[in-house]
Formats: sequence, C-alpha cells, structure tokens
Amino acid sequence: MPATRSTPDIIMIVVTLLLLSIGIIMVYSASADLGLYKFDDSFFFAKRQLLFAGVGIAAMFFIMNINYMTWRVWSKILLIICFVLLIAVLIPGIGMVRGGARSWIGVGAFSIQPSEFMKLAMITFLAKYLSEHQKKITSLKKGLLPTLGLVMVAFGMIMLQPDLGTGAVMVGTSIVMVFVAGARISHFVGMGLIGLAGLAALIISAPYRIKRITSFLDPWSDPLGSGFQIIQSLYALGPGGLLGLGLGQSRQKFGYLPEPQTDFIFAILSEELGFIGAVFVLILFSLLLWRGIRIALGAPDLFGSFLAIGIIGMVAIQVMINIGVVTGLMPVTGITLPFLSYGGSSLTLMLASIGVILNISRYARY
Repeated sequence: MPATRSTPDIIMIVVTLLLLSIGIIMVYSASADLGLYKFDDSFFFAKRQLLFAGVGIAAMFFIMNINYMTWRVWSKILLIICFVLLIAVLIPGIGMVRGGARSWIGVGAFSIQPSEFMKLAMITFLAKYLSEHQKKITSLKKGLLPTLGLVMVAFGMIMLQPDLGTGAVMVGTSIVMVFVAGARISHFVGMGLIGLAGLAALIISAPYRIKRITSFLDPWSDPLGSGFQIIQSLYALGPGGLLGLGLGQSRQKFGYLPEPQTDFIFAILSEELGFIGAVFVLILFSLLLWRGIRIALGAPDLFGSFLAIGIIGMVAIQVMINIGVVTGLMPVTGITLPFLSYGGSSLTLMLASIGVILNISRYARY
C-alpha cells in the first residue's frame, strides 16, 4: 500500500458539506408549515434532519480514517447481514409499513431502511468480486450471469416491500460497475432486452405502476390522481424564473406538492431560488462526480477503483432519477435527492459512503 496522503480530497469534503448545508436550509423552508400543522412545531423536520446530518458527518469523518481495504475483508459479511435485514423487514411485526411499503425496521420514529444499506453492501461486495475475477466478467456464464444473478436476487427482495426506486438505483449502479470492469457490450444488449421484458412485467403486475407510466406520458389525463405530483412539481419549477420567489416563499409547499421536503425538494428549491439556485446545486453535484471519478482513476488497486466508481455511480444515478422525476422527464419513483432530501437512512448512508471515497483519496495518485 502506497504512503498515505496527508489530507483527503478537500474539494469533495467542501462540496459535500455545501450540499448538506443547502439541504438542511431547504428542508426547513419546505417543511416548516407542514411541521407546524402536523406536529405543532415548524422546526420538527429540520431538527431531525440536523440530527441525521450530525450522525452522518460523524460517520463520514470516522470512516474516512478507516483503511478502505477493511471493507474488502468484511464485504461478504456485510452483504449477508443486509440480506437478513431484507428478510426481516418483510415479517409482520418487525417490518414497519409507511406509504404502502414495508421497508423500515425500528421502534417508533427511529427506524432504518435496510434497502438503502443494501446498496452500499452490494457495491462493496461487487468491488471485491470484480477486483478478484475481472477476467471472468467477459464470460457470460462464468462472470456476468452469476454477478447479475446475485444483484437480481437482492432486487427481487427489495421489490417485495415494494421499493422500485431503491432497487433501480442498486441495479443501475451494479451495471455501471460491471461495465467498467470490462463486460462485453453484446452481453449487455441481450441482458438489457431481458431486463426490459422483466421491467414491463413488473409494471403490468401493479396497477399503480401503470398509472405512474401513463401519468408520466400525459399527466393532464388524470390531474387530480396519478398526474397530480408531476403537475404540481412543474407548477413549482415554472414560477421560479431566474432568481426565484425568495427563500421561504414557495407556494407549492402549502399542501399542493405532497411531502415537499423529501422526493420533490428540488422543485421547492427551484421555486424559491430560481434557475440560478438550481444550476448551482447541479454544479456542486457535477464537482462531486468529477472528484469521485478522479479518485477512482487514481486508486492504487482495482478494489479501490471499483469501490469508488460504484459509490459515485450510485450518487450520480440517484441524482439523475430524482431530478428527472421532478422535471417530468421520468416516471415518479420515490427516490430522494442525495444530501438535500429529508430522511435518516438515505442521508446517513450517503455521508458514510463519501467517507469511504475520502479514505481512498488518501491513497490515490492524481
């Protein structure tokens, strides 16, 4: 192992903390009235987000000082633990149902979402597997099928909750890692066709998913039903203009846009801070992606490279899906915007994941 760098990637730390700070401000702005109405406390969601952010930052700096090769040793055990949690969450009395999905384990308001942690566990395991069996990945039977088979088992368990958004991010990230490892494009085409058929079957099997697709294509066909969220999101984006209505001045957060502090927080941000504010956030995410790719390319070994590309790929895919939904370019999937959206498991996982990349940066040559 090469000598440790004196400091981790400072740009990545600054960008992450900037995004997190913007997120805390926007969570308060988007949820103050909702918190006052539901809990008689306008700071209800903001205080909890601050708590999650504190835990996440502590985890980020703690993990930043743990040699990333440690995750290679524990990757299989972490994956098994996450599989056990995915089974446990489906058991009535253990798993908690929220928003029609049995996706949480915990007590009262303090709970975790195992599917979120499965994303990082799968990335860690694939990084180890691909670094040890990179030559096999060019073989359909010996490399690609077993790898994607494991991913699809995890995806299937997540879909039993159901949680299509988180499952899609995990699958997309895994495909990016396998592609970077050297899998043949011809194999991807064949597997892609099968995957599209499977996705079509999943959509057809659940009426609410069909409604999401039709509302994406024509939200005005059912403006008070399946198309409601997309229409209200677009109503938030439009009035924002160049400079926005001003911080705290959103109109759509007053009961028009459901749960504005979570999946659609980018819509509230665009409404209040305008085009300039939205572009600034996108620039920050682009900087994060750039630094992540540089760290992956400069990592001293294949495991570090695959681990970094998997984590930054997960962040990028989640950002693209969330903003795609908010802008009406993709069907509603229930995906949070990293570092900005309200949520404990998602925020903690993202900050911990950045901690892993920061440790890799201490060894990277770039």
